[in-house]
Parts: sequence; C-alpha cells; structure tokens
Amino acid sequence: MTDNNSGGKCPVMHGSNTASNQSVTGWWPESINLDILHQHDSKTNPMDEGFDYREEVRKLDVDAIKQDLHALMTDSQDWWPADWGHYGGFMIRMAWHSAGTYRLADGRGGGSTGNQRFAPLASWPDNASLDKARRLLWPIKKKYGNKISWADLMILAGNIAYESMGLKTFGFSFGREDIWHPEKDIYWGAEKEWLAPSDGRYEDVGKPDTMENPLAAVQMGLIYVNPEGVNGKPDPLKTAEQVRETFARMAMNDEETAALTVGGHTVGKCHGNGDAGALGAEPDGSDVVGQGLGWDNPNMQGRASNAITSGLEGAWTTEPTKFDMGYFHMLLDHEWELKKSPAGAQQWEPVDIKEEDKPVDASDPSIRHNPIMTDADMAMKMDPTYRAILEDFRKNPDKFKDAFARAWFKLTHRDLGPKSRYIGPEVPDEDLIWQDPIPAGSTDYIEEVVKEKIADAGLSISDMVTTAWDSARTFRASDLRGGANGGRIRLAPQKNWEGNEPERLARVLKVYEQISADTGASIADVIVLGGSVGVEKAAKAAGYEVHVPFLKGRGDATDEMTDADSFEALEPTADGFRNWQKKNYVVKPEELLLDRAQLMGLTAAQMTVLIGGMRVLGTNHGGAKHGVFTDREGQLTNDFFVNLTDMSYSWKSAGENLYDICDRKTGQKKWTATRVDLVFGSHSVLRSYAEVYAQDDNHEKFVRDFVSAWTKVMNNDRFDVQG
Repeated sequence: MTDNNSGGKCPVMHGSNTASNQSVTGWWPESINLDILHQHDSKTNPMDEGFDYREEVRKLDVDAIKQDLHALMTDSQDWWPADWGHYGGFMIRMAWHSAGTYRLADGRGGGSTGNQRFAPLASWPDNASLDKARRLLWPIKKKYGNKISWADLMILAGNIAYESMGLKTFGFSFGREDIWHPEKDIYWGAEKEWLAPSDGRYEDVGKPDTMENPLAAVQMGLIYVNPEGVNGKPDPLKTAEQVRETFARMAMNDEETAALTVGGHTVGKCHGNGDAGALGAEPDGSDVVGQGLGWDNPNMQGRASNAITSGLEGAWTTEPTKFDMGYFHMLLDHEWELKKSPAGAQQWEPVDIKEEDKPVDASDPSIRHNPIMTDADMAMKMDPTYRAILEDFRKNPDKFKDAFARAWFKLTHRDLGPKSRYIGPEVPDEDLIWQDPIPAGSTDYIEEVVKEKIADAGLSISDMVTTAWDSARTFRASDLRGGANGGRIRLAPQKNWEGNEPERLARVLKVYEQISADTGASIADVIVLGGSVGVEKAAKAAGYEVHVPFLKGRGDATDEMTDADSFEALEPTADGFRNWQKKNYVVKPEELLLDRAQLMGLTAAQMTVLIGGMRVLGTNHGGAKHGVFTDREGQLTNDFFVNLTDMSYSWKSAGENLYDICDRKTGQKKWTATRVDLVFGSHSVLRSYAEVYAQDDNHEKFVRDFVSAWTKVMNNDRFDVQG
C-alpha cells in the first residue's frame, strides 16, 4: 500500500479494504453489481432482532412531538440562526428535497427511507446546509428515539413548518422505515462532476423529453431544475419546458407543478449573500472535526442573512414566514429584470417596487431588500399554461390552498405505498387515485374448489404460471406500486402490454373470469391460484408433492380506480425471467434482469432459482426455447442448472444476444440461449448459486427454494395483511 500524502508518517499493518473507492471487483467494471440485491440487510441494521418500526411508531405521542416541532420552528440557535427567527422555510426545504428525488419511471428516490442522511444525497449541491436542518432536529429524534424514524421525522417537520406558517395541511402518515447505509441501486446519472452541464442527460437539451430515462432532475446534484435557467442561462420559456418534463417525471401534472412552485416559494428565501467559493467541502468530503457537517461558511458570523446555498439571494414574498397569497401579487403585478446576487448568481428582481412590499432582512428587520424570482418562477409567469393556472389560483384562494395541500401530500407520500400502509391520526379518509386504491377481496370461498376448477379448465402449466407471473412482476419495492393485488392485468394499459402477450392473456382471463363468477373468489386471487396450480402440477410431475402457500383476499380494481397514465411507467421493456425484451438496448440484458430483480426485492439466490424454474416450466415469452435446457419441459426439475454447468457442452455466439449450446464432441447444437441464461454460468457469484442447484443432492432443495421465491413474488404487495 502506498500513501502519497503520508508526510513522513510511519507505515502500519493495514490489510483490510477500508476505503470506499477500493473494490475487489473494480478491475472489471463491466461485471454486474449484485450488491444492489443485498443492501440493507440485517448486518447493517443496529436495531434489535425483531424490532418492528411500524409497530413502534404506533406508540408515538403524536400531539407531544408536534408541539415540540412547533416550538422548534421559532427556537433560533446561535450556531445556525433561523431566517427571521423561523426555521419553517428551512424545514420545508429539507422535507421537500427528501421527497422530491422520487421519479415515476422506476419508483426510486423519495423520502420513505431517510436516504438524505447518506451519500450522495447528503452532499448534493442542491442539499447544501440541510445537514444543519437535520442537526436541529436531532434533540427531537433523540427524545422520541425508536418511536420515530428519521424518514418520518424529516417529512413531519416539513408538515409542521407549513402548519406553523398558516397552511391547513391535507394530512400525514407515519410508517417510513430508515435505511442504514447509502443506497447502491439508484442510478443518478453518469456525470463525474457536480452540476455538469445538462447536455449529457439529453439527446437534445432543447427537447426536454429526450432526457435519459429514468432520470428526472436536469443536472447531477439538483433535485429539479437549475434555478438560474437551462445550463445556468436564464430563459423562462425554455425553463418552463424543463420544469414541465421534470415534474411529470416526478408524477406531477401542470396544476400540481404550479401549486407546488407557488406554495414552496410563498415562504422562506434563497441564500447567496457572499462568496460561494469561501465555503468548505460538502459533508462527505469534510474532515472529522466537522462531525458530519459540511459547507463551512467562514463569513457566516452568526447571521442568518450571510448564509450561502444556491447562490441566489432573497425572499420571494413580503412576509416569508406566512403562508399567504403574496407570491401571486409579487410575481404577477411587477415587471422583472435580470440581476446578479452577491454570490454572482443570475436572478430576477423587480424593476420597480414599493418599499413596504420589500421583505425585511433575515437578520436585521430595519433593512429591506428586493424580492427575487428564479427562472423557474418566471416560467410560471411567462408560460401560457402555467400563467392561466396561477391566474385561476389567484382568483380562487381556497382552490389554491387546497391544490397545494394535496400536491404537497402527494409529493411527500408518493413512495409510501398503498393506503393500507398509512399510520397515524392524520391519515386522510379520502382515497386518492395516485394511491392505486384496491377494494377488499373476498375470503369467503374454498381455496381447493377454485384450484380444482382451474386444474380442470384445460390451461397449460405455461398459461397458468405465466399469467400469475405477469400479474405480480409489476411490483416495485422502490415505491411499493404494482403487483398482483387489484388484478390490474385485466385493465388498460396492462392488458395491452406486449410483454403480457395480449392474445394469450385474454384467452386465460376469459377462463378465470368464469371461475371467479362461479366461486366468489376475486379474479386477482384466481390468477395467483392458477400459478399455484401450475407450480404444484410441475413439481408433482418431477416427483415432488408441494403446496404453494396462498393468501386470500386480493381485490379487483376497476378502471375508475386506476390512473392509467401513471401505470404506463410500470410496463416492462424487458423481463429476463421470461427471457424477453422489447428490443435491443444499450444496457445489457443481464443488467435489465438485475434491475427487475432488485425492484422485486429478490436476493441473487432467489433470482437464480426463479430463472432456473421458469425456464423448465416453459414460460418464455412467445414460447421461445432459449434457455430451456431440458427434455422434460413442464416439470419442475433442476435441469437448467445441470446442463448449464455440464462441461460436455460448449457455448458459441450465434448473433446478437443469441448463443448455441453444442455437444463438445460432435459439435451438434443441443439448445439455444441468451445472455440472461449464460450469465448464470459466466458470473462467478451466480455460477456458485447455479452449482448449488445443479448438485445431485439438491433437487428437492431447488423445488423448495423455487416455491419459496415464487410465493414471495406473489405476496410482495399484500400490505393489507402484512400490516
């Protein structure tokens, strides 16, 4: 080991790999990263075995913690003084930036894990100084301990901030459980520097819809858009286009976007009163003496008005500690011109304004300053659609306040999952379309009767297993959407997805609808039971009697309960478990498989056993035979692994993502395969699992593990019975 900065210090025995930039697989960057399947396990969690946060938070004295948070808002601390003596805007920004990383395309990001405490989010430029917000909250977290997670506390603090400033919020739910290390699965972009130009994220930066999926923010290290304009160049109409695309990718429509912009900027201020270059390193780049705090400001001098975060400087409204209608007056009734903040950032300031309309200094009430607007604010004025929404809101204050309260609730709860997971006295009664409501399903039927009818219906094992899989595979652990509950595979858009083989699906569903009508079981339950019947028949054919565990009670959602547009984001473009992808992509097929496995909450071993079982069950899309390494298709055997690891075969490329498996002696082609099949023999870790299941003494283990992993997939979304 070398240390170029040793400064004459003595070497010491140092045999462990202790630096985060040193990976044992770093020599081979093209190797797939199985670590994303094994993050957040019990070894990283300091809580006692059996600790259940969702039970613990139910013991919380909600009134007491709300009182403490209300008191915190106006308890300004010398080490980080509050703007105008009120931390409301600060806490709102923390909560917003916690929740605002959510993106619809893959459901990742959001505030449900407390991930803002860790890299990279803790050190994003857009999160500058939010480390202080969390330290201000620490006494409350310390007091209430295990009864409140950081994830819940950060969002709750934002809610209370709004309440303390005069907003009647829509509601709040507890139930967000903390993670204990940085998330390894989320792709935030390929850039290697903070705030790199947007161009690398777009095919054409002038066309916002060409942004790389699943990204939503326009630059590395930002939550949404650049407040100074596209690539830092002010142009409100161009910014409006980016705002619209970015917020749509975060599941917000135009009205919600406008309401959030107005309601977010009605309170608080931007900070850029000084030289941004004087700031110290971000938290993850700071020395131990910083104790996890970053962006040290040597010019702060105990004054709130000297803070620097975005570089813009000023408040949006006359009274930034009150949730009022002042933003509309300020933005719409003044003309604005471009100016430079003390930190050199581009911002808009009024051409002419009455002295009494200027907000007072955040530290000295005897001084008044010009208000400011960002380019995103000016977009609300200049874009015709946003302008019309703002004019309507201005005429109808109650409508605006309700729209904002609902949009804020959606922003902070979008990734919390279905309403059955909500906890606490302030959970709204109203069912909201974005919560993907599902009616309760019947449990008053006899499971075995349903199974007998399915078994006698003339469906193939492939029909039964495939339909159940396609229904369940939509589940995303990232935002707890999708899954078999609701039976939405019957509805648009899912029934028409190419990956679901619409003609085959319609044929199977016709059978299941009749069985549902005859037995009283929901179609959603019948679909899952059909999978159970298929797996049990296949296992029996292989010589094993198994019973696939089943949970009754899935409901059947209706079209009226389904936000079809938002469900489009759940459409699979590839499914390695069924050896299918819509077209060839830049991303390798095995990476797409890994992504889906991670979203489904599978371990690498579970992914492996499911692949092996699905292949021999004949569930490939369109009946393709790639990877079907067996002469006993339809039987739940370990043949996939036996033949994959058999050295009497060789493997030859036969075109893009296509391979021949040939007899080494004769050269005769025996089977065909894709990269998804062969990665289980080529990747050292996956091969180690494949070898386990190929062993002569592990056929029964293979069947048992397949049933276990299958059951997990079928029940991933049963929050109604999991609590």
